[in-house]
Amino acid sequence: MIADASTDDLAATPVAADTVGLLEGIASTRSIRRYRNEPIPDDVLRDICFAASRAPTGSNRQPFRLIVLTDGEVATEAKRLVADAAARLWRTKRNDDGYEGGSGVEDTSPKARMARSMDEHIAGLATVPALILPVLLRYREPTETEGSSIYPAMQNLLLAARGRGYGGLVAMWHLPVEAQLRELLQIPDAAMMAATVTIGKPVGGHGPVRRRPLDHFVFDGPWGSTPAWAIDPPGTRHTSAGPPDAAGRTRSGTET
Repeated sequence: MIADASTDDLAATPVAADTVGLLEGIASTRSIRRYRNEPIPDDVLRDICFAASRAPTGSNRQPFRLIVLTDGEVATEAKRLVADAAARLWRTKRNDDGYEGGSGVEDTSPKARMARSMDEHIAGLATVPALILPVLLRYREPTETEGSSIYPAMQNLLLAARGRGYGGLVAMWHLPVEAQLRELLQIPDAAMMAATVTIGKPVGGHGPVRRRPLDHFVFDGPWGSTPAWAIDPPGTRHTSAGPPDAAGRTRSGTET
């Protein structure tokens, strides 16, 4: 941990003032994969984890914990494990998802840009400024809905990072090395390791995220019945990425 503020100082320091509005932050918080080689100050870590701790949970049980790894021997080893696992997973995905051919080899295509961004992300994981492991403390047998008591905290964390000028990415790089991480970090056997979250000062910046049009998501009655008000605001940028519909088409009607 960076000793840039005493605990007494932080106890007397309020959460930083917002740098972006709430709705603007929601619409512009991208997945940030590339980070500057800069440590994250304690007050920033405090603010983003405080935001995560305010998230809703089932019955207000607050059954999650955040393992925040910055520097030191344990953090270094955890980052190495995650980086090695991520490299293996990304090599497989690169091949299986066609990044090595088609539009993936066209230098300016979205697929090629994504591949370059991911390559840089993987290359920097072992030295990422902060690796955060959200853990759910189960109080009953696993259920399909248990993630509702931890994933909102992760979104709060990303939004707060955006507000403090930082950025992050939620991934599942821990899965191949979960057993090693559990042993290293003494995580209880019954707890669920929900994800890996990386945080740092962005190389580049945030900006409007691209998603499907609003009428793709919203129904006001029977399935597929879209309300007239489901209209995107001016300047909204769209993407056709995502799974096909039942007829095997993207929203634009092209076959997938």
